[in-house]
Amino acid sequence: MTTDAWLAIGLTIQLATLTTVILLVLATPLAWWLSQTHSKWRASIGALVTLPLVLPPTVLGFYILVLLGPHGWIGMLTQSLGIGLLSFSFTGLVIGSVIFSLPFAVLPIQYAFEAFGQRPLEVAATLRAKPLDVFFSVALPLAKPGLLTAVVLSFAHTVGEFGVVLMIGGNIPGKTRVVSTQIFGHVEAMEYAQAHWLAAGMVVFSFAVLMALTLLKTRTDRVLP
Repeated sequence: MTTDAWLAIGLTIQLATLTTVILLVLATPLAWWLSQTHSKWRASIGALVTLPLVLPPTVLGFYILVLLGPHGWIGMLTQSLGIGLLSFSFTGLVIGSVIFSLPFAVLPIQYAFEAFGQRPLEVAATLRAKPLDVFFSVALPLAKPGLLTAVVLSFAHTVGEFGVVLMIGGNIPGKTRVVSTQIFGHVEAMEYAQAHWLAAGMVVFSFAVLMALTLLKTRTDRVLP
């Protein structure tokens, strides 16, 4: 493989890792709130979280690009702070990836929180455990399978992104060019041999992710009564 291909692979891993970490921090409390709240806003916020599942990636990428651009409110804010525009930058890719992969992190964790019900939480409360203690000592350990699933899905989904990253970051070598856009560039240039190497790697990676999820589910089913 060429140097450009290795640069794209490295940038893809960096993007997927950073996105997954950010998603865990954001998705875990959001999933907890969605699983526990009776607020009238629950349905609306839940629909907003899952919106990237049904929106075409180019549509989502377009609106994120507008927000990050010179006339978007995020773009105007970053310019006023002296940061400059985040579109067509690695930071812009991270923002887009977090938004695009949000449901793949929130939903598994939310379902894991809902699966064990209220009984363990009530028992902890009768022992005078504080809400934070209940969350960290009871809820999170019980939701571990959901957290692991969220990590795997978030990382894999970020690796496989194309439409969103192309709209927000373009295809700048060493800056915003990831594996999916590298393959696109090879195909455009009719460099099918190079495209085959990267595409085959994506197929192997996708298969490994599905196998990991299957094994995780099997292991969880054996542990749970």
